[in-house]
Amino acid sequence: MKILITGANGQLGYELQHSCPAEYELILTDVDSLDITNPHSINTVLDRYQPQIIINGAAYTAVDKAESEPELADNINHLAVKYLAQAAQERSIKLIQISTDFIFDGSQSLPYSVEAKANPLSVYGATKWQGEEILRQTLADHLIIRTSWLYSVHGHNFVKTMLKLMATKDNLNVIYDQIGTPTWANTLAHTIWHCIAKSATGTLHCSDQGVASWYDFAVAIQDEALNLGLLDKAIPIRPIRTESYPTPAKRPPFSLMDKALTESTLGIALPHWRTSLKNMLIQYRTTLGMNA
Repeated sequence: MKILITGANGQLGYELQHSCPAEYELILTDVDSLDITNPHSINTVLDRYQPQIIINGAAYTAVDKAESEPELADNINHLAVKYLAQAAQERSIKLIQISTDFIFDGSQSLPYSVEAKANPLSVYGATKWQGEEILRQTLADHLIIRTSWLYSVHGHNFVKTMLKLMATKDNLNVIYDQIGTPTWANTLAHTIWHCIAKSATGTLHCSDQGVASWYDFAVAIQDEALNLGLLDKAIPIRPIRTESYPTPAKRPPFSLMDKALTESTLGIALPHWRTSLKNMLIQYRTTLGMNA
């Protein structure tokens, strides 16, 4: 089976490449080889490689910057999904679309089910939701996987940013009143392979298990990094409210997603986020050439 990945140079693309089962042939594309905002580019690439499945790992993910670049965010997160879905429909290709917890407004106090009402607070969230909707309307053979707080040894993310700041700052202030779940991109990649093996369709949620604030996440990063020798000393980390750190984009204060349907559909148990964080940092230490 041939599977085409868009955004192959991103965090998810990296993990998909490093976890791909032997029976799949990957076609790796990124912005330099496939412009997903251009229908002609999409048609040309699909006709050349003739994949059975597309995993759309490409996205505009700069949440704050999207507030000042709404057209660009819409082109990548919404219109490009329309073009991919139309091309996939014409060729009987399945499309797997990655979406986000930011489609929710955070007003709930219980984890969001896949059927929960979307009410995005930001341009980023709105364009990702529009991408979901156009896919549902255009292509029957699709799978939408919503994820949250993604990180990896590859690319830019919260974990690597925190490690740099903890190594160079005397203290940190981190928001404690935004609640969700960190997700190692490796967990998401393995879940996608399970979805393909099970021919899953519709909408599923995939994050690691457990609950955290950004403050909890930062404290855990420091604890694990100290244990693994990635940091020399601990620094004070202070919890602050969202209002003390204003940003252009509004974030949902609570975006925990219910993964029960995912686990029952696929017959898997998603790992706890602390377990995934430790495993990612062990892998990161290896990439730095540090001994165990």
